[in-house]
Amino acid sequence: MTNDFSTFACPPAALEIIRTLQAAGHQAVLAGGCVRDFLLGRPSQDYDIATSAHPEQVEQLFPKTYAIGKAFGIIAVLADEQVYEVATFRCESDYQDGRHPKTIAFASLEEDVQRRDFSINAMLFDPISGTLHDYVGGQQDLQQRIIRTVGDAKQRFQEDKLRLLRAVRFAVELGFSIEAETWTAMVAESPNITCVSQERIAAELNRIMLSPAPDRGLKLLDSCGMLRCILPEVCDLQGVPQPPEYHPEGDVWEHTLIMLAGFASQTGKVSFATAGPRFRDGRLARASRAEWLALAWAVLLHDLGKPGTFSQSDRIRFYNHDQVGAEMAVTVLRRLRQSSELCETVRELVRRHMTLANFPKMRLATQRRLLQDPLFPLHLELHYLDCWSSHGLLDVHRALLQAWEKEENRPVPPQPLLTGADLIALGYRPGPLFRTILDTVQDANLEGVLQSKADALEWVKEHYQPA
Repeated sequence: MTNDFSTFACPPAALEIIRTLQAAGHQAVLAGGCVRDFLLGRPSQDYDIATSAHPEQVEQLFPKTYAIGKAFGIIAVLADEQVYEVATFRCESDYQDGRHPKTIAFASLEEDVQRRDFSINAMLFDPISGTLHDYVGGQQDLQQRIIRTVGDAKQRFQEDKLRLLRAVRFAVELGFSIEAETWTAMVAESPNITCVSQERIAAELNRIMLSPAPDRGLKLLDSCGMLRCILPEVCDLQGVPQPPEYHPEGDVWEHTLIMLAGFASQTGKVSFATAGPRFRDGRLARASRAEWLALAWAVLLHDLGKPGTFSQSDRIRFYNHDQVGAEMAVTVLRRLRQSSELCETVRELVRRHMTLANFPKMRLATQRRLLQDPLFPLHLELHYLDCWSSHGLLDVHRALLQAWEKEENRPVPPQPLLTGADLIALGYRPGPLFRTILDTVQDANLEGVLQSKADALEWVKEHYQPA
């Protein structure tokens, strides 16, 4: 943790906004996360500004503004092609819905601090004078690595239920513990997390999933009671036994937590470029944050179908749990108002997470189709984590890597040798047979049996009679 404020790298545009406000006779400081991150030596994305200037005064001082929460004293200022939130010092009261205050009153800098959520987010810094305003022990809590509410913990969580999830998210993002009184209040208030919109819950869950310790995040959510409220299907994984010869690590819940820990060890700073030697410069290194997020959710939800498909005969089995789990995963993500793209990607990852184990037994065409699937890098990583966190046998994974490397070095997959128009020209009528013929021709092409369109046309005439 640093105390050398001379190194605070405030964006020039933000610094100019603060100078302009101060020159007009107003107090103006940087607020919240950027101050915390600087003290921790972490990069920051958001540079929010708090000021004694009222919204109308902010609008008069800057040529490019728009109101994003004028009733709450928040004006967006556009400077240097960036948007900076400028918020008037305020105090809040009469929270009616567990999220939003009914009454707002503009206030002093000291009073503004008292309405904030956690002490580590309640420090204000004046980059012009180099002054740090810390009225609630934020520096000390950073040093002790704890998450503690500003003021009465019960009151803070009753005011805004989203703070319950934010406490967990900050704990796992920063590697901090949650202070005892804060934790006690969280346990008491956690059942009321359902007051928060699904979109806001999902936003916090996504950050927890991509944090350095998503497994710890799930444990904290479970311990305080929130997990049962927001992800009951995940709670149901607890206590579901697995065949010990394949899963010596324990029940489905323990298996999932170990997978999440392994996933986090690969994500690093949420960049596939740090994914490790398994992928080097392959397609996984070029994947996006959205694909990381899909993989994270697939890890969490991949065995969601096991509780409902549990059976025991010669050994414990979970028939079709991949198919059942895929639909359950989509139900969970749709409930959280996640994008259709995320839902469908996770569905495919969960639905096919048992497929790669059969790779050596597949015919060549089926293998090549799988290797050419745009989602194959994610399938491969999910397969690796599933094996690594259970029986530890990676022979199939090594075979997949070798096959993928070979496929990566092939020329770009050719266009299909034949189309429906070609079949019509041969005298075939459009119908279900078209798909059978085209797929069979494509398989033969992938396996090297058919090399040209002419070969394909002759082959079709030999094997299929026009209707």
